[in-house]
Formats: sequence, C-alpha cells, structure tokens
Amino acid sequence: MLTEISVRGAREHNLKSVDVDIPRDKLVVITGLSGSGKSSLAFDTIYAEGQRRYVESLSAYARQFLEMMQKPDVDHIEGLSPAISIEQKTTSKNPRSTVGTVTEIYDYMRLLWARVGIPYSPTTGLPIESQTVSQMVDRIMALGDGTRIYLLSPIVRGRKGEYRKEFADLQKQGFQRVKVDGEFYLIEDAPTLDKKFKHDIDVVVDRIVLKDGIQQRLAESVETALGLSDGLLVAEIANKGDAASTDSDAERHLMSAKFACPVSGFTIEEIEPRLFSFNNPFGACPNCDGLGKKLHFSPELMVPDTSKTIRQGALAPWANKSNSPSPFYFQALESVGRHFDVDLDTPWEKLPQKACDAFLNGTGKQSITIIYADGKRRFEVNKPFEGVLHNVERRWRETDSNWMRDELSKYQTSAKCTKCHGNRLKPEALAVKIDGEHVSNITGLSIRHAFEWFNDLPEKLNSKQGAIAEKVLKEIQDRLGFLLSVGLEYLSLSRASGTLSGGESQRIRLASQIGSGLTGVLYVLDEPSIGLHQRDNDKLLETLQNLRDIGNTVLVVEHDEDAIRTADYVIDMGPGAGEHGGMIVAQGTAEEVMAHPDSLTDQYMTGKRSVPIPATRRPGKKGKFLTVKGATANNLKNVEGSIPLGTLTCITGVSGSGKSTFTIETLYKAVAKHLNGSRTVPGAHTEITGLEHLDKIVDIDQSPIGRTPRSNPAT
Repeated sequence: MLTEISVRGAREHNLKSVDVDIPRDKLVVITGLSGSGKSSLAFDTIYAEGQRRYVESLSAYARQFLEMMQKPDVDHIEGLSPAISIEQKTTSKNPRSTVGTVTEIYDYMRLLWARVGIPYSPTTGLPIESQTVSQMVDRIMALGDGTRIYLLSPIVRGRKGEYRKEFADLQKQGFQRVKVDGEFYLIEDAPTLDKKFKHDIDVVVDRIVLKDGIQQRLAESVETALGLSDGLLVAEIANKGDAASTDSDAERHLMSAKFACPVSGFTIEEIEPRLFSFNNPFGACPNCDGLGKKLHFSPELMVPDTSKTIRQGALAPWANKSNSPSPFYFQALESVGRHFDVDLDTPWEKLPQKACDAFLNGTGKQSITIIYADGKRRFEVNKPFEGVLHNVERRWRETDSNWMRDELSKYQTSAKCTKCHGNRLKPEALAVKIDGEHVSNITGLSIRHAFEWFNDLPEKLNSKQGAIAEKVLKEIQDRLGFLLSVGLEYLSLSRASGTLSGGESQRIRLASQIGSGLTGVLYVLDEPSIGLHQRDNDKLLETLQNLRDIGNTVLVVEHDEDAIRTADYVIDMGPGAGEHGGMIVAQGTAEEVMAHPDSLTDQYMTGKRSVPIPATRRPGKKGKFLTVKGATANNLKNVEGSIPLGTLTCITGVSGSGKSTFTIETLYKAVAKHLNGSRTVPGAHTEITGLEHLDKIVDIDQSPIGRTPRSNPAT
C-alpha cells in the first residue's frame, strides 16, 4: 500500500516544478509567508487532482451534477485519496440557513418534537387531548340554527400527485363532490392534477342546515369524515346558498380527533416533522414566511439627523435634492405645525413628542385643516393627516415602479416579526413542547447549554418516550459534541449562517466531517485557526488529530505556531512571495524545519527574528476619544468603552465575547450613520461621544473585494 502522496513537476501558478512526497494518514502543515505558493500546492494541485479523479470515476449521469475541476499543471501525482476541501468561502448567505440546518441537528430536532412532543393549548396552558365526536358535534351546533355547512374530510393536504386512483375509490364509496385547491367539483368533473405541484383535496361528506334534531345525522357524518382523513374534519360555512363557495368567502373550522383544545377549539392538524420546519409553508410563520424578521419602515431612518429642522429636511423621505421639503409636502407639514402650534424652524430633537408623533404617524381620526396653494389657486381641506411613515408605506405598497420601490426601501430596516417574535414558526408548532420548551427555545440556547439540556432530557421522559427518543437523542448529542470540540460552544443553533466569520463556518464544516466518520480521505484545510482565540486553538488542533487518528490524511495550510509544532510533518514554502517563491525551502518534522538555515519560518519560531515590540507607544491625539456608552446589543452588558484617537487600538477576547458586536454592530454602524449618511440601524446604545473629531469611517472586513471574473488588483 502506498504510504506517501508523491507529487512530481507541479507548476500551477508560481510553483517552480515542485517535487514533494507527503506522508499519508498524517497531520501535515504547509507553511510559509503569504504568496509563497502554499494554496497553489495544497488546493490548486493536490486537492484539484484528487477531486477530479474521484469525479471521473463516477458514472456520466452522476458527473453532470458535480463540478468538474480542471486538470492542474503537474506531471503526475500518486497515492491520492478522494479529497474534501474545507475553505473559508463556504458560508451560505441564504437568510433561511442557520447553524442548526447546516449541521443537520435541526432535522433531528424536528423529528424529536414530532414524535415525543406534547401539544399545549395557548389559551389554557394545559396539554391538548383528543376531541371526541360528541365534542365536535357540540362545536358545530354552536355555529347557530339555520347555518348551512359543508362537512369536509381533508384527505390530501399540501402534497404532490395526480390522485386519479383516490378519486375513483371515492366514487365507488358513494361520494359525489370534492373540493380541489379551493374549488368545488363533482368527482367526475374533477380537474386533471399536475403531479409536480402540491394540492389540497377535501371530500364533501355531507351538506347540512343546522337545526334541532340534526345531531344524530351530524354525528354519523362526523365519524365518516374522521375515518377518511385519519382523524381530521373541516366544518365550512357555506356562503348563503352558493354551492361553489371558496376559501375566500367561507369560514372553515378545523377539528381533530387527536389534538384539539375543548375550551378554545385551538386545533393542531397533524404533528409531523414538517410542522417544525420554517422552510416549509406548513411550519413557517405566515407573517414573515419563516425568516423570523420582517422589513418595516423605521422612524430612525425617516429622521436620520435629529439636529435638523423640518424646513431643512429632517423628514428625509419628503425632502428634495436640496434637502428642503418639496413645496407640496411642506404645505401639509406647515398645516400640521399650525395645528400643534410648533415652529418648523425648531430642531426635530426639541419638538414636543406629540407633534413628532403626528408628523410621523399621522393624526389618526382627528381632522386638521390642511391648506394647499400653488400661487394661483388655494385649497383648504379638513381631514386627518396621513403621516410621513404611513404615506411612504402606502406609496411603496401601491407603486408599480421598481425605481420608486428601491428609492423608498432605503427607509426600511428588518426587525423581529411581531407575530412569531423571531421564532420563525406557526403558533401550532410553538404549542408543541418537550419538558415545557418549544423547539425554538432550544435552538436559541448556546450550543453548550443545548448540549446540557439534551443530556438531562432522558431523565424527564417516560419509558415510552425514552424508547422513541433514544436514537434521535444520540445523533443530536454526537453532533453537538463535535461542535463543542471545535470551540463553537458560544454559537446558538438559530444563528444565521450568513453572520458567521470565515473561521467559524470552516469549523462547522470540520465538525460535520468528524461526524461523518469517513476514513481514507484527504482533507485539505485553509487556515482554520483564523479568528480563533488561543484558548480555542487547542480544541481545533485536537479535532484535526482525531480526524487523522481515524485514518485520514489531513493537509493544512497554516501560519499558526501551535499548528506547526503539533504537525507530524511540515512543508515550508518560499523563500519569498510571488515570483520569488514557489519552492520548498524545508520539509520534515517541526524540529527538522526549525533547524534549517534557509527557513524564514524557523527564524521566527526560534526567536532569531521577531516582530519588535515598540519601546514607546504613540500618545495619540491628546484628550480626544471616541466613547461608546450603554452598549447592550446581543450579549453586551451595558458596556462603556473609550478608543483613543490617532492610535492603533486592538480589541481582543475569546471567541463570542462580544468584540464584533461592540466594534462593528454598534460603533461602526452608529458612526457610519452619523458621518457617511449610512441607512444602517446600529446596535442598542445610549450615546457615542467624540464624533466631532472624525470626518469618515471605513470598514475593512473579510468579504472579497471583486466578485466578477473581470476584477483584478489594478481595477
């Protein structure tokens, strides 16, 4: 069996016909200064060829779904395994993607809540129990004498298919009418259904006018309906004799023989895993479509500068290019000012709250006299004032112009959905609980606390629930354990994957790979220690060693000293960068590389060369500070911090301690809003002082500079 990956004549990018033998089933670190050819060797040569050969071994049918990599510029490579790369650019920016969905932990949680969860009534707070036929009859009779109702049995709910066989079976059983996708039909006239789309099919079991003495017939029909649809029944009020009523003009009362509250009538149709999915219409909150956030017009963005007066254009949506209100709008604002006896030359921040509220939200039902004059004519109207906020909302909703919609959307910001409070799910899903907690409560916990909660859960389940949950709990615990092992205990499962740093998303993929338990694989990693505190670095290296110990070759491109010292084998690239690099300066164990006289890495690791610590520090601009007070966004606990201006200031701390929340979410966004006119909403804080000393702020983050193939360093 081959014990080495043998590379001969690698010339990709700046590599100068490199020959190297890399030991298999070891932890190998490729190091060297930036631009020396580390990634060209690891990713563009070894990984690209390993991936290309593996894909080529698959059938032509399978290959069409996979990206075929170009053959690298190399003479030959032997000893390759199927290769998996774990890079920093793999974060999904999809707002529906969370840490829970990326790691598949949430899929197991949905299954757990569907099989072990107990539904509770939001009204009484008591567990929901099955509803009897007599209780359903009583509820239907309570609709009132003379009410015409359809008794429907929902046999298909949001599922794909043609259902020709089902229609034929119903006809044989004596049923005559069905309701398909909201429309009533005789069964023989039912439309041909497209099997690619989801459909709803209800069978009309009976049509009844409610009156005294009908209870016996009603009970029999209810039993028939429950039998057809596995315990579900819909009582739909017909629209005054119109036999073809649809959902839009009918009131539907859903009842369940399994889960219904006898007090409020709150009914959960079925407890299936899809009920807990915010990416499925059956589980997603209908108000925010399962995003947990909703765009709304923000008063803060309507009045970006509270030191301005209304005449100077404090109300930004109604201001023109010269930053004063347009004449038509200004006359309406003057009329409101007259009514509330306020001067439009008073700064916004000094106006009475009642007047500010009227300018933004309108006067409600209270009419005021609004005067319009164009120089020739004068109009006087007595009506309530709409308010700038409601005016912009209405125009955004009614316009057909994409330009106008984009223009007005500048005043929108996203906030927690008011219906689901950021939980992303329907009330029915949140009513199902295990140990008193709904699924979103647990995804909101940090991974450390979620691990402890699932650890204690078996003791709180009865023997039947325990038997059902045993295997699902093991899968959840294993995956949470892997995330803990790579130092991500501070993240929550509900955290959007688009907000993760490159290092965090890389470690999540790393945890998923440990969980897969594959052996004989070549893993290629791109600087996994980026953004890691030294405390978490040890956990990462332990994880890489575990990956090696189960029988894999781990190839890491890395600058970190601890990683280099931990590696079984080190390859030092150099000696310079770009055209001066592309060669192997030294290779062997860490000790052998450090003993090599030409290795620049050795000189820094042994202390022969170092980054000098300055003897004196810059005093900065004397007495000038940028100070943030009362910062409470995310996990910040009323933080106050002062940054001396004219200096290089470093903000550090363990991963998840609040560095980015303080620096980017609060400080940067607040200063950018004030100085650059940015329309971002900063994290919660009381005030920022020292802004008068600055004229600009720039955020340099990890996102790529150019995204198009035409972009290059010159452009």
